[in-house]
Amino acid sequence: MNSILKMIAAASVCAGLAATGAAHGQQYPVKPVRVIVPFARGRRTGSRRGGWCWGGDGARPLGLWHCIVRSLAIALAAGASLAAGASFAQSYPSKPVRVIVPFAPGGGSDITARQFSAKLSEFLGQQFVVDNRGGAGGLIGMELTARAPADGYVIMMMSASFSATTALNRPAFDPINNIVAVAEFGFTPFVLTVHPSLPAKTTKEFLALARTTKGGLTYASTGIGSITHLATELFATMGKIKMVNVPYKSTGAAMADILSGQVPVIVGSLLPVTPHLKSGRLRAIAVTTAKRWYSLPNTPTLAETLPGYDVELWFGTMAPRGTPQPIIDTLNAAINKALQLPEMKKNLEDQGMTTSGGTPAKFNDRIRRDYDRWVKVVAEARIKPESQ
Repeated sequence: MNSILKMIAAASVCAGLAATGAAHGQQYPVKPVRVIVPFARGRRTGSRRGGWCWGGDGARPLGLWHCIVRSLAIALAAGASLAAGASFAQSYPSKPVRVIVPFAPGGGSDITARQFSAKLSEFLGQQFVVDNRGGAGGLIGMELTARAPADGYVIMMMSASFSATTALNRPAFDPINNIVAVAEFGFTPFVLTVHPSLPAKTTKEFLALARTTKGGLTYASTGIGSITHLATELFATMGKIKMVNVPYKSTGAAMADILSGQVPVIVGSLLPVTPHLKSGRLRAIAVTTAKRWYSLPNTPTLAETLPGYDVELWFGTMAPRGTPQPIIDTLNAAINKALQLPEMKKNLEDQGMTTSGGTPAKFNDRIRRDYDRWVKVVAEARIKPESQ
């Protein structure tokens, strides 16, 4: 009986330590803890303690008292863990949070990230600091996120490029399984956009022109395996035309050559192309969403000519796998709160974005669906990573 009491005392001490750590806002424990009990497990060979209730020596199952003690210890530890998680979530964040944007400043992801970072700072009482880590189609920032400590102090604000880039490159750090969804902000269409020097004004005219252009029409993208690259290849596959990709390091660099007419076509995100559509320096052929877009009501969809074509450019927040669920829930709640603000909704709608929000599970489902589709596009178009 003394052994049982000592085991219960050991479990109680563990529970007390976990609760004490939580009260101070610490992150301990972040990995399994080994608990040493310096007493025998039931009777052993040569023990003077006999009887069925004390357990066996390896040849028998655990006895009744050990089963009772084990259940009690598990219950104590579980209760302490729940208390620790709740307390930690209440104290989060206790220092500035680094917000990785895997693209250069000035693009849609960067603009959106800065808007939401400001609101998260306001709601949660700590600075959310944007850190642009562009390059390799977003892979550099994605790897930094995947390998960061899973403590809520490194998060990533990302676009639909996440699924596309991952589908082509299949990096060793496996972002699909090592970066988790937090919340979606909203989504916009891409726009099949051309320089005015290109004679095509409709999707049918564009397809006809492409079929008669020797070597195929050239188009700009934001890199091999980027969402603009794969969205255009999906269009070319469905339209049965040949197009030639001219990859750029950023949307800004691509737009410079589109505006000059050096490269006549881009399936570009709505935010950076809209001012040039309004000024007449570029012309919209079609949007990529299944339905016509509210800010371009007179621009047809690609689906009106190619039924089934539907590509949305989403934006959202993600975090390293293993980030405690209470922290994910805290961030998700703050983002959904921001999306309900009239001024935030208006700002996003002025940029051509429809707000969405919702649960991490809903966002994760979208990411996975996109990934599965782009894997198929990569295979059908026989696209190879840049290093190959």
